[in-house]
Amino acid sequence: MLKTLRISWEIQTTYRVNSILYSLKQVPGLRRLLPEQLYQVRCLKVFAAVLSFIWGILKLFGGKVLYFMLLLDLPQRFYPELPPQQIYLHLLLLLTVIGTIIHTGFAEPSYQRYYATCLLRMNVKSYTLIQFGWEMFKTALGFLPLSLFFGWSNGVSLWFCLLFPFCVVGGKLFAAAKDLRAFERRGCVIMEHPWLQWGSAAALLILAYGLPLTGVVFPAWLSMTLLLLMILQVPLSLPVFYCFQSYRQLNQRVMANFFNNTELITNSAQNNTRNLISEGGTVSENKQGFEYLNEIFVKRHRKLLWRTTWIISGVCGISVLAGAVALLLFPGIRPNVQEVIRHTLPIWSFVLYFINRGTGFTRALFINCDHSLLTYSFYKQPKTVLRLFQIRLREITKINVVPALILSLGLDGLLLMSGGGTWIEYLVLPVTLLSMSLFFSIHYLTLYYLLQPYNAGTEIKSGTYQVITGATYFVCYMLTKVELPMLLFGLLCIGFCLIYSIIACVLVYRIAPRTFRIRQ
Repeated sequence: MLKTLRISWEIQTTYRVNSILYSLKQVPGLRRLLPEQLYQVRCLKVFAAVLSFIWGILKLFGGKVLYFMLLLDLPQRFYPELPPQQIYLHLLLLLTVIGTIIHTGFAEPSYQRYYATCLLRMNVKSYTLIQFGWEMFKTALGFLPLSLFFGWSNGVSLWFCLLFPFCVVGGKLFAAAKDLRAFERRGCVIMEHPWLQWGSAAALLILAYGLPLTGVVFPAWLSMTLLLLMILQVPLSLPVFYCFQSYRQLNQRVMANFFNNTELITNSAQNNTRNLISEGGTVSENKQGFEYLNEIFVKRHRKLLWRTTWIISGVCGISVLAGAVALLLFPGIRPNVQEVIRHTLPIWSFVLYFINRGTGFTRALFINCDHSLLTYSFYKQPKTVLRLFQIRLREITKINVVPALILSLGLDGLLLMSGGGTWIEYLVLPVTLLSMSLFFSIHYLTLYYLLQPYNAGTEIKSGTYQVITGATYFVCYMLTKVELPMLLFGLLCIGFCLIYSIIACVLVYRIAPRTFRIRQ
């Protein structure tokens, strides 16, 4: 076991260090300064190892800090009449259950897993259990200080704050053990049915944040009891992991066609989308050139491009309808809802950031179109690049505008039902949300053309791209702290979107012909 832990740790460290060195090589301005034999320079490897360690610490605590701040602490200001302890425990219980549904950290495919189990032929059972145990240790360690800080500040007992990380571990162990039993009985892998996971998570999310709007929350004692029951799953689940005999078959299933080599990676990504490609669909006779190419692509890949959008739109529509029903059944919450809508417009930038399809759209473009066409020189001519950029911007705007439009009209309707507003508020609210949606469409497509982050295996290999997307996330999060009048914030968003659109088109025309290429 200790040898397995040591080897897996060395694999992970080496992979991270080499990834950091590669990313440094891709940063504009550093390419010419760094030596060609980059991976042989000891001081650079030590520097990358330090960065890897810092990144590991940030990854351990950073995501959990945002989790507590955004999902547990921030929403409490929308329910000022409810006791902080009660609403905190209510959200903590349901969000913990959601976390166990959508992510257990067990037997997830990765390059490190491929190197260890396929290339080095390590014992699959030992490697899987060591990795899962290490993930659970990091989970408990990361949750402990945040549980103490946020729990204590919300009036939760110290002893419960200390036990909460083990509740999370118990829940994940139970979910993973359940998946193993399902694999033994039916050969079913939970990752093959994401709609079941995300559908359950969406329903629980509506309960988590919808019930408090009606003044209904779980009693503190009930939330604490249900969370503590998860700890009992630890001794009940461990025998399942020990007795499970099909670790190699499970590993082969979750790693099917993953990480064999560059060609197979590309084929795997294409095979995963093949069932979503429709051969039917008639192209308009008046379409020519790149318009014709775009229409063929859109019609053949409409399931791939639009399926997630329709799911997101459905969740948005259900949420709006749930809010409308709550306003009708509980008239007393109308002043609170009206206040929330009028003063939380900046927060919707963070929501639209998460539901935009920019990354998925550009990845589909690369895998199913640009991956082949970028081998031709005519495809990288300035006029061609700009023309295709304009066409694709129109398409991604259509995809992103549907949920944004539902939210815009829904929030206007909820504002009207909660007591009404001025005509300028009814106008600024939807226009601002649509402008945010347009910004994210332009932003991710511009980054795709200027940085083209994907290599032949559809992996993101641009450090600059990852830094900019991370900065985008950070800015959207910081906007949740901004308190500006609806009219002022809306006008700033609309103006910024117009300026950004002009700058993006100029940059794409001048720079993209040199940068829009397949990374090696």
